[in-house]
Amino acid sequence: MKQFLHNYQSISLDKVKKGVKLMNRLDTKYVMTERQLAELLRRAADDYYVQQIGEEVVMPYRTVYFDTPDFEMYNLHHNGKLTRKKVRIRSYLDSGVDYLEVKRKNNKGRTDKQRVRYDENLSAERRHDFLMSMAGYDDALLSPKIENSFSRITLVNRKMTERITIDTSLRFSNPDTGLDYDLEGLVIIELKRDGKAHSPVAEMLREMRVFPSGFSKYCIGMALTSPALSSNRFKPRLRRIKKLLSK
Repeated sequence: MKQFLHNYQSISLDKVKKGVKLMNRLDTKYVMTERQLAELLRRAADDYYVQQIGEEVVMPYRTVYFDTPDFEMYNLHHNGKLTRKKVRIRSYLDSGVDYLEVKRKNNKGRTDKQRVRYDENLSAERRHDFLMSMAGYDDALLSPKIENSFSRITLVNRKMTERITIDTSLRFSNPDTGLDYDLEGLVIIELKRDGKAHSPVAEMLREMRVFPSGFSKYCIGMALTSPALSSNRFKPRLRRIKKLLSK
């Protein structure tokens, strides 16, 4: 995808951190193909910066999601609960930095993310306190359920009110079932903005007839690699994914 980013002005990670924090935000997700992404990147070049770290604009990520023995967080999402949480360790592979993160979504659609650096300085006591206060879970009850890897492009609008993440090359690995699943060719776009700030990309996607579509990497990954889990609620989404990838 790098070839489609040559016309973009770049923006540094430091400027993004200072200008576009969005730790409490409205998220909107879209699912599309790499062919559609090429068209979107062509259209968006005049309205967005691309985040650059060093010489790179496409960054590798790895994430491990945690859950209870009875998959409480997965089931809350599957059962349609609007207020829900995810616990994960997000690894930024280019820099070797890891964070323990808690993402919380409320019944108004707002997402809040809290995190702490996950390294030798994070004591067991601090980890326990963080998870209890942010997620309401005792870390002794949580275990790794699935790992994913993907590549990410980050765009920032010129007004610094919106950040867009574009994830490609998504792969899952389930340590319990031993199953892997590759979604190569699929693209997950997430618009992250304060309130209802204007989004040029949202207009472009609408013109391309690409509409908002929920996509939880944790839940979709589990539905694809854990046959014993109930996944009825996600089956329409899974069918749509397979249809997109078959084009």
